[in-house]
Amino acid sequence: MLLNLENLVKKYNLSIKGIIHIGAHFGEENNVYNKLNIKNRVFFEPLEKNYEKLVENVKGYLTYKLALGNESKKVQMFVESANQGQSSSILKPLLHLSQYPHIQFNETEIVEMKRLDEINIDTKLYNFINIDVQGYELEVFKGATKTLESVDYIMSEVNRDEVYQGCVKINELIDFLKPYGFEMVEQDWAGQTWGDAFFIKNKH
Repeated sequence: MLLNLENLVKKYNLSIKGIIHIGAHFGEENNVYNKLNIKNRVFFEPLEKNYEKLVENVKGYLTYKLALGNESKKVQMFVESANQGQSSSILKPLLHLSQYPHIQFNETEIVEMKRLDEINIDTKLYNFINIDVQGYELEVFKGATKTLESVDYIMSEVNRDEVYQGCVKINELIDFLKPYGFEMVEQDWAGQTWGDAFFIKNKH
């Protein structure tokens, strides 16, 4: 995360019941969740090697070895190892190749994809989505429209250029989330063409 969650909690007086973490990698943010005493946590990570480390790092919390999207099917992911698999994506890398030439996508892996709305988790326990799926965020949200009803906060990686082929751009994401009451209140573009955005649901 480029944005500091602890700072956001203080600044906006966030009340986080639980986190749905999509594209969890090794569960690096779990330490922050511990500090914030977030009770309910569920982690999604589709890649085999990443998932094994995730399970070790977030013992005691729900984990799913799944990609999320707007369909239930098997999909191919483009996998890299130079960045410990953090840049791997369902989408084909585009600008990423010239921006980070040391990161080569030398492998592929077939993973299981499901819609978040079809997964049997108690959405009343979770009101925060943290999502980092390398440009595939819009497809995940399309498959999570019921879940969005019980979500108050979203932390999402965002793109303003085609870092991955056909990736969602930030304005498209803002437009999609707006009817669900979400407003972007923070953004950080430390990655130049990519960054993080934080959305809060306006309940008025």
